[in-house]
Amino acid sequence: MADEIVKCDACPVLCRIREGKTGACDRYANVGGALTRVDPLVVAERADRLVPFMEGANDWDGGLVANPQRFVTGIGSGTTYPDYKPAPFIVSSEADGVDMVTVVSEGIFSYCGVKVKIDTDRYLGPEQAKVTCQGEQIGHVTTAEYGSQMLALGGVRHLTGGSKKEGTVTCQAMLDLCAAEPVEVEVEGGARVVIQAGRPPVVDGDSEERMRVGCGSATIGMFAKQWHDHADEVIVVDDHITGVLTEHQAGQFLGMPHAGIRVRGRRSTPGRYFQVAEHGAGWGGTNVTDPLEIIEKINPKQAWPGLKLLMVSTTGEDAAWYELDDNLTPKPSDMPGPIVEVVERIAENCEPALCSVMFMAGAGGSLRAGVTENPVRLTKSVRRTLTRVTSGGAPVYVWPGGGITFMVDVTRMPLNSFGYVPTPALVAPIEFTMRGEDYAALGGYMDHVVSLDDVLASPRMTKTAWNVDNPWPVNRPVS
Repeated sequence: MADEIVKCDACPVLCRIREGKTGACDRYANVGGALTRVDPLVVAERADRLVPFMEGANDWDGGLVANPQRFVTGIGSGTTYPDYKPAPFIVSSEADGVDMVTVVSEGIFSYCGVKVKIDTDRYLGPEQAKVTCQGEQIGHVTTAEYGSQMLALGGVRHLTGGSKKEGTVTCQAMLDLCAAEPVEVEVEGGARVVIQAGRPPVVDGDSEERMRVGCGSATIGMFAKQWHDHADEVIVVDDHITGVLTEHQAGQFLGMPHAGIRVRGRRSTPGRYFQVAEHGAGWGGTNVTDPLEIIEKINPKQAWPGLKLLMVSTTGEDAAWYELDDNLTPKPSDMPGPIVEVVERIAENCEPALCSVMFMAGAGGSLRAGVTENPVRLTKSVRRTLTRVTSGGAPVYVWPGGGITFMVDVTRMPLNSFGYVPTPALVAPIEFTMRGEDYAALGGYMDHVVSLDDVLASPRMTKTAWNVDNPWPVNRPVS
């Protein structure tokens, strides 16, 4: 019986796997008594496309076309646990006559999370609020950015610092998000949101269409001249900064007289107001459904009967036209054509609502020890840009400061780039590319270097098309 079982050392779980079975992560199996990585090793291929100018061109052997370039990604490569093992693949290749080395691995990341940028004017919930999935907290709301709501999900505290269910739910949610699958979350004191990388968010059952063109003040700055001569006052309702045209510097620059309409809230600078209403699903991310609610008073010394007032949101989705009667009360009226045109232009200038998912992780000792016996040298080489870091071939942003903390847009990676281990932690591909001489200077495992041709001969190898939006990682580094 013992002879039929192999012990997997690809992660700290140390599964004992019977013949023909897989471990808990479904990534490794016992095949004929040997521990085997079951998923294919993904090689990205870049080649010039042929124009099918005649019948049968797609069957052409390509004899007159340059050989395609190939890059061995970490997807399906295997892991390096325990730390002392060299990376699964250390691949030599050539770029513009320069010998290059790419160290290829899959990292086990307990210290990882996803940063979600949601381009929408819709209010999702208060900053620092819990974000839950299936009743378990998996993250929190972080600082909103210009036209975007931001979530920080995952992280070691939710993966390992809470209950077993919290860790399992967090791991699965991150895995789904990194695979560009939809995940429904709920913000404490806020909205239910369906997040999917590369798709619009669905907020409380409604698919969002656009992010705001800017805050209320910025909207006035962009369109003030186009409103001039058609409206006497424009109020742009916004959750953060509501703008009032005739008080605003843009209105003053155009010589517009103050209209005497004062909005609620705290005035920051002329024409810019904070806290005009509570957060909500109404106009401009506020809880306002009737825009006249935010008008505090109308000054009879400045306003006049017949004054033409536009109230509009920062996306152009909500807009209303009023004229003041003899009692200086705003009365709904038909919106003039030139005003309709500018409202439509606000909408035109709003970018589509979108969810962006950025995987973020710290590449610690196990990864670096798989590259060199002296791990700090790899960190220094990355800092000096002698070593290029990629994930599944996609470019990453390496954060400044200590360690190798990187962030990657999951939509630029091949599908199904991620896996997991039940500790729980995510498994993600990572590649380090550098000159051969620089790798030797790192104290790299030179006796484990194999040629690209040898890797391409592997029976586990499968090809995927290169994402043309990504830079080619094996270009010769700039000296």
